[in-house]
Amino acid sequence: MKNIIVGITGASGAIIGERLVRSLIETGNQVHVILSPSGVEVFREELGIKLGSDHAQIKKNFLKHYGNPKALDLSPADDFAARVSSGSSSIDAMVVAPCSMSTAASIAHGITTNLIHRAASVSLKERRTLILVPRESPMSSIHLENLLKLSQVGAFILPATTAFYHKPKTVEEMVDFTVGRILDILKIKNTLFNRWRENSAAK
Repeated sequence: MKNIIVGITGASGAIIGERLVRSLIETGNQVHVILSPSGVEVFREELGIKLGSDHAQIKKNFLKHYGNPKALDLSPADDFAARVSSGSSSIDAMVVAPCSMSTAASIAHGITTNLIHRAASVSLKERRTLILVPRESPMSSIHLENLLKLSQVGAFILPATTAFYHKPKTVEEMVDFTVGRILDILKIKNTLFNRWRENSAAK
């Protein structure tokens, strides 16, 4: 079992964060979610999942969405006292999915205005695996410079793109390719997509 932080920002692509959390739980990991206020809105807009307005209600509805597993916890983005904000916390890796360009910029320049930024900054200083999943197109030179800087200091940049050799037929199959690649970097075995030149069927 691994302890994984998942930051979900307000970038389009809430389905990626939702599916990632579900996959991490299903593969037996402990998941600590940090959901930004904009992320709550995108859950409603894109997934039709209404989490509520205050933190207690958001946490209750979020956990209920996944069946209230013991392996899942949720922290508000303004909770700098959360356990995952400290470098002494027992965390193996962090993923920000989807990652907005403002979040990437804040992390790249060491600006911590919320818990997602803080936890990512801690991941970098502790030399933990940090994966950012930007979902933006086209990208400006500023976006690219920030992502390059993050890559140079050790973060994995995994854009929300898909391959087509496995002939995806649904949005879910395209999302599963991205989520599967995230799990690969985390060294978590998965069969979310058909791999190149392999005969195993994806679930």
